[in-house]
Amino acid sequence: MSREQRDIEKARAASSQLWAKASLVTPMAIRAVATLRVADRLAEGPRTAPELGEAVGAHPDSLARVLRHLVAEGLFTWDGERFALTDTGAALRSDHPYSRLHWFAADSAHGRADLCLSELTEALRTGESAYGLHFEGTSFWEDLSADPALSASFDEIMGARMAAQARTLSGMYEWQALEHLVDVGGGDGTLLRTLLERFSHPRGTVVDLAGPAAAARETFRRAALSDRADAVEGSFFDPLPEGGEAYLLSWVLHDWDDDSARAILRRCAEAAGPAGVVLVAEYDGGPAVFELDVRMLAYFNGRERSAEEIAALAAEAGLSLAGNHESHGIELLEFTVGHPR
Repeated sequence: MSREQRDIEKARAASSQLWAKASLVTPMAIRAVATLRVADRLAEGPRTAPELGEAVGAHPDSLARVLRHLVAEGLFTWDGERFALTDTGAALRSDHPYSRLHWFAADSAHGRADLCLSELTEALRTGESAYGLHFEGTSFWEDLSADPALSASFDEIMGARMAAQARTLSGMYEWQALEHLVDVGGGDGTLLRTLLERFSHPRGTVVDLAGPAAAARETFRRAALSDRADAVEGSFFDPLPEGGEAYLLSWVLHDWDDDSARAILRRCAEAAGPAGVVLVAEYDGGPAVFELDVRMLAYFNGRERSAEEIAALAAEAGLSLAGNHESHGIELLEFTVGHPR
């Protein structure tokens, strides 16, 4: 092969790689069948396109054409008559232990929000959030507050993530030594429940908006932890309940711009006082979170931050870094009020 031919093949391969990364057909096809809950139907056994169409409320021929493409992408199999799930496609089932259904379905908070990425170009031009541009001026949080179903789907996604992260966080700090842990923006209480189940000593309080706070109370009731855990309705932009020994912000700050993150940290510092600590859990940065950083930009004008960047914001909020605990891609930063102890 001549040098010219090698250059042509190299250019062709590069173009093919770019096409595979940029083409929207496969991701949007996956999101369409996720929204229709096709995988849940196929979990009951192989089905023809007409059978699936009737079960999920879709046009059979149109559905078959999308499914045949996803057969080529490894999500389904097709014997010429019936479609069935592969191991990859099974991750779209609602009962899969690592289900991606609610991350992709267009009627979930996350899947719906991802549609805003179509406005990323204009967001880059203007500095506005892509979400606000796509959904005509409303914010992600305003939409959750206005729609209980969206709010519940968001809590479900975050709860599943927190259940996984809690296993790592539980080994990163002396939780047993605490008297009272306040989980600020703690959602449905999954993280706090996991910590209290593992450590018998501390009491815990979730502070969050009305919907998540109600879900947290139910979480604690089902786990028989109501005598050690409660939930308080409130915003982390307002004064927080005092009396906690530690105030935890787990994957909260990356949802917000610097001014907002600084304000949240300041509220935690005020509530903790000289005797308390503020704990911040976030991912430890690097290429693994670059995609997430773009999503934070698009959704909220938030951002993933390094430990140094978080410490700088915390210092402006009256906090000093007292410790940095790292494990499995997670950083748990420990702050005290005022000067280091």
